[in-house]
Amino acid sequence: MSPSSLTRLLREKASELGFDLVGAIPVSRSKTIDIYNSWLKKGYAGSMSYLERHADLKEDPRRLLPETMSLIALGFNYKTADPSEQVLNAEIGCISRYAWGDDYHELIRSKLNVLEDFLCRELNAGKLSRSFVDSGPILEREVAQRAGLGWIGKHSNLINWEKGSWFFLAELLVDVKLETDLPFTRVDCGSCTICIEACPTEAIIAERTLDARRCISYLTIELKGSIPVEMRPKMGNLIFGCDICQQVCPWNMDSPKSNEKGLQPRPENVAPKLLDLMKMDETSFSKRFRNSPIKRAKRRGFLRNVAVALGNWANVEAIPALCLGLDDEETLVRIHSAWALGQISDLQAQTKLESAKLTEKNPEVLEEIEAALAVFYS
Repeated sequence: MSPSSLTRLLREKASELGFDLVGAIPVSRSKTIDIYNSWLKKGYAGSMSYLERHADLKEDPRRLLPETMSLIALGFNYKTADPSEQVLNAEIGCISRYAWGDDYHELIRSKLNVLEDFLCRELNAGKLSRSFVDSGPILEREVAQRAGLGWIGKHSNLINWEKGSWFFLAELLVDVKLETDLPFTRVDCGSCTICIEACPTEAIIAERTLDARRCISYLTIELKGSIPVEMRPKMGNLIFGCDICQQVCPWNMDSPKSNEKGLQPRPENVAPKLLDLMKMDETSFSKRFRNSPIKRAKRRGFLRNVAVALGNWANVEAIPALCLGLDDEETLVRIHSAWALGQISDLQAQTKLESAKLTEKNPEVLEEIEAALAVFYS
């Protein structure tokens, strides 16, 4: 079968499976690996040490599959609905739209498995393949741009000129030759800097350069320890991920919506009440977020984020929920609940902090309690 015929059949099958963007390129060494390594050396990856561990693999896809001849780049639209206006209220938690439904990793991985089976078994055109969705050591945005799927916007996300940037990216490594797509060479952000200006933590430090240590998505998901004190007030009610730089992007104004059943919003994830979330124990957390990307943060990380959001709300109604947090078995939850109580100018909050100071044994929590009480004493 000719490369063009094979590529056409793979495109048709990928489209049938729900992929919105498809492109193919021949295997080669990464064109941006030096930029990526420089980014790592500057510390912009924060605590994501696995990125540095996998850096050598990202230099060339053949280090993952030596027989690789071609790469297929794919984009899967996850825009299902627009955020509820309720999230404008400080007592409501805001969750990134990609996490409203089922875990996309499993959903897309199953579709990639079908595509691999189609190539190797039904078409009998390849013997070896390997696929990734968001978690493999591939410089996926570079691959997608080189395969003609779009360009890298100033917020560092891939933008397609017709469909915006609400995409999961995936890759398929195959041991056959495919018809090569032309790279997208224009950069259509122009002089627009809306995404840079809209970032509440100033995480986009230059065009297409993100300091993950300041990014709310990193702070609420990837960071496993305490959120830096100076970042907490800037996070508002964002409790899992952040969509701000994409929400303001003009290229997303008329972007199409996905009908993928597995990605449709679970009602309880679109505009959850912060007070209710703080009451979850390990069992209720696991039940509520079963097969959800939110489980990645684990209960302690998620309630850490909720506590920060309650502190930013700074309403006396949050005190009972934060008192629960200050008594939580998880150190991380107690640390951020103490900070949050310090944001509420009320005698109840002060009394709870003073009581906790007498019984708390963990030095990190005690430090937060003392810092919170200092606000009342000043």
